[in-house]
Amino acid sequence: MPLRYADIFPSEPLLNSDAMQRPSASGLMSVRYFQADPDTMPEEVFKEHHVLLNLQTKAHRVQNWRDGVLRDFTFSKDEIVVTPAGMRSGWRWFAPSDVIVITLDPDKVEQFAQVELGILLDAQQFRDLPQFSDPDLCAAGVILRDALESDDKSSAVMFEAMSRVFLVKLLQKYGKRRPEDVELSARFTSQHYRRVLAFVQSRLDQTITVDELAAEAAMSPSHFARVFKETMGSTPMQYVMAFRIEQAIAMMDNPGRPLGEIALACGFSDQAHFTRSFKQVVGQTPRAFRAARNS
Repeated sequence: MPLRYADIFPSEPLLNSDAMQRPSASGLMSVRYFQADPDTMPEEVFKEHHVLLNLQTKAHRVQNWRDGVLRDFTFSKDEIVVTPAGMRSGWRWFAPSDVIVITLDPDKVEQFAQVELGILLDAQQFRDLPQFSDPDLCAAGVILRDALESDDKSSAVMFEAMSRVFLVKLLQKYGKRRPEDVELSARFTSQHYRRVLAFVQSRLDQTITVDELAAEAAMSPSHFARVFKETMGSTPMQYVMAFRIEQAIAMMDNPGRPLGEIALACGFSDQAHFTRSFKQVVGQTPRAFRAARNS
């Protein structure tokens, strides 16, 4: 069974976003900061993507096994290694390390890419990137690390905002998009998705039907519903509901905005409808969720 990266690393992190008191802040990714003596990690398959950011100022020798292939290389400051989920990976480093390790759940990455960026990712999601210099991404990682120094509300807000910035940068540079070399009428492509997403965004406060979504994709309703579910993993109406809830959660970051107003802005008939739907998806009422998020 695939492991989590944290299960196998040979030392405890100096800083760990999973320990944050504000649960919503650490929801998009896990960030761990390590300073470790020379050591090894055995080859394992991880269920998460992991991104290694090297902060060590002195270049040093590192060995990295990737699906059985050994890379023996010199690791320099501001270089990164991206290892997609499901790849068998192992490590050995020959000098003290100073690294940030960021782990990403593939399901959360997929949802973020679809909802926030309007893109469909390949099943692998990220390119196999064994070594690359990226000072900009490393600088963003350092801001995330520094936000973990103090577990107060302002630091948590900074971490939450920067985690989104970091993931946007990561996806723009190293995301693996779904290929578009298939006849458009044969499947649901990124172009279809962007048109559907734009329609849902523009009609968020209104009723949306499968027929309307199908018209945006230039498909019959039955064909659209079938290929949408095959591609997205949910029915069109489940997707619309999830999008409404996602937008409602974002609006609840404004503590002064009434829940009834948020309900109408996100297309729910009234606050009671919003509460029922929200609890079904999230597991809490909007009021309880907002209280926990802002505590």
